[in-house]
Amino acid sequence: MEQKNEEYIEIDLLRLLGAVWQHMVVIILTMLLCGGAGLALAYYVIPAKYEASALLYVNNSSISVGSTSISLSDLSASQTLVDTYIAILNTRLTLNEVIEQADVDYEYEELRKMIEAEAVNGTEIFEIAVTSTDPREAERIANTIVTVLPDKISQIVDGSSVRTVDFAIVPEKKASPSFAMFTLVGALIGALLSGGIVVVRELMDEQIHGEDYLSRSYGLPVLAAVPDLLAKPGKGYGSSYYAAAEKKAKG
Repeated sequence: MEQKNEEYIEIDLLRLLGAVWQHMVVIILTMLLCGGAGLALAYYVIPAKYEASALLYVNNSSISVGSTSISLSDLSASQTLVDTYIAILNTRLTLNEVIEQADVDYEYEELRKMIEAEAVNGTEIFEIAVTSTDPREAERIANTIVTVLPDKISQIVDGSSVRTVDFAIVPEKKASPSFAMFTLVGALIGALLSGGIVVVRELMDEQIHGEDYLSRSYGLPVLAAVPDLLAKPGKGYGSSYYAAAEKKAKG
């Protein structure tokens, strides 16, 4: 029965770490370069976006103010209505009216991608956030939604009641891009790229690096070594030859 010869590749982790450490200056410079590129990309290329948000409250008619008999089913019903109202918000009929009243030049799909709505911490309050490159436009669209949405909901859901908790204001700070995040991601990419190149080069290096390399990598005894006749004094096997030649030339 024939036995298959299996080849195993032994990876010396200490050797790889040593190679990475030897090229640490290059890796750090690459990290700085890529981090700076990420910062420049966020600052000069990617347009800044601003987010304006408004809060609405879903009123369940079965819950009266001051009542002590509020059950979990009542709260669950109100939270379910939040999902229903968000679905109504994302309809073409609602957003087309928002486009008309806000006087913005967007198609339905474009505006839908700019809007995010979700319940606040599982409560009956839900937040409507609008993202735009123009902070005033984001505020105008968000407040137009606050005006349009209750009427649309009342036309669809009987006995519904939506109240405004907080109107949107013009955002002063941009929501994206994040300079810190882009710089960090760029630096990480630089570290992975440069470190990966160093590791790959080290793994593909098949040169013999001294007697220790042979005994450590292949388990072969070293019987003889060819001296480096061009080595300077004090370095390698050729040091004595170099010193003798120099002495003879001077004599």
